[in-house]
Amino acid sequence: MASNNDNQNNNGKMSREEAGRMGGEATSNNHDKEFYQEIGKKGGEARGGSDSDDSSDGKMSREEAGRKGGQARKND
Repeated sequence: MASNNDNQNNNGKMSREEAGRMGGEATSNNHDKEFYQEIGKKGGEARGGSDSDDSSDGKMSREEAGRKGGQARKND
């Protein structure tokens, strides 16, 4: 593993990678499994039905992409 000096730029500031790693470790140390389950549930609720075929964002759902994966394209 790299030392802290390897993850800092020339003026002694922490890199984004190092800051993210340290923040993630601190969060992991401060919260338990239930915390992560709850934020996962909230994220799923916020995402809503965006995996359905009738989503209004114009993107294809993963399910539809899987069905179309083996189909030949139409020539335009």
